[in-house]
Amino acid sequence: MFDYNPLFDKIEQSCLRPWLKTLPSQIDDFMSHIRHGDFEKWTTTLNSLPNIPNIEINLKSDSIKLSSNTIFSATEQTQLEQQLRQFEPWRKGPFDLFGLPIDTEWRSDWKWNRLQQAIQPLTDKKILDVGCGNGYHCWRMAAQNPELIIGVDPTLIYWMQFLALQHFIQSSIVHYLPFVLELLPENLQGFDTVFSMGVLYHRKSPIDHLVRLRECLKKGGELVLETLVIDGDQGQVLVPEGRYAKMRNVWFIPTCETLMGWMRRCHYQDIQLIDVNQTSIAEQRQTDWMKFESLAHFLDPKDKNKTIEGYPAPKRAIFIARK
Repeated sequence: MFDYNPLFDKIEQSCLRPWLKTLPSQIDDFMSHIRHGDFEKWTTTLNSLPNIPNIEINLKSDSIKLSSNTIFSATEQTQLEQQLRQFEPWRKGPFDLFGLPIDTEWRSDWKWNRLQQAIQPLTDKKILDVGCGNGYHCWRMAAQNPELIIGVDPTLIYWMQFLALQHFIQSSIVHYLPFVLELLPENLQGFDTVFSMGVLYHRKSPIDHLVRLRECLKKGGELVLETLVIDGDQGQVLVPEGRYAKMRNVWFIPTCETLMGWMRRCHYQDIQLIDVNQTSIAEQRQTDWMKFESLAHFLDPKDKNKTIEGYPAPKRAIFIARK
């Protein structure tokens, strides 16, 4: 379940080889310091997931779909649902696992559909997905047959959800590290494409984040950046006092022009704004698989164009740029 040797083998055969000087010890250190109260329950559930033969995998559909010609009894279907519900809340998706639909908080397929035609082809590429959540977008990337995908995200429940999917998919190219970006070596210069989606506004230093992303790219590599933005001119930035849409850790929300200026200062080239979209309550919402508050609870009930704190409602932009 936690065997990283296949990833080490992939890295050994690539330009990422210098990373092996630190990565195995980082993983060992991480594993020895897990103290989450639900970790034992989660790992027990992972170990009890059924071994299903003849799985058909569809990573190209909006809802990642796994199916099998094995006939499930009602008891077996109920048991699988109970197991997967141990990993709630499911925020990124959707998924359809052997006839069981997992309706996640985010329609992450909408974001993927906005960007997939604008980015460089991913076939035979090495890809880094920073803040990958449970790996939904990594699986969508895998449909293009890249050489290697590494998702990084420190949230343990997302890692568990990824491992549940990996139990059935058994991909040799998609891997997950429960890390933050800062644990990757500086100036790695090993990835053809780096994704950072929904991360920048959580960083106290957005410039440092842009620099670290650039260091991960090969020369000529592509950054795909998605983040919150506000309307306005060059130089304008919203720095929320207290919470933004009930989130504690939102630090900087720039205008599109301001963010492109930051990217130029960080030596990105060919910067393109490919989409701007105000998040709707159809794209981010409470579901049976995510029962906590969602976007509808974060907006002013009298004005859906404002957050409950009075700031502009969440609007997201997607940029691509080249190193």
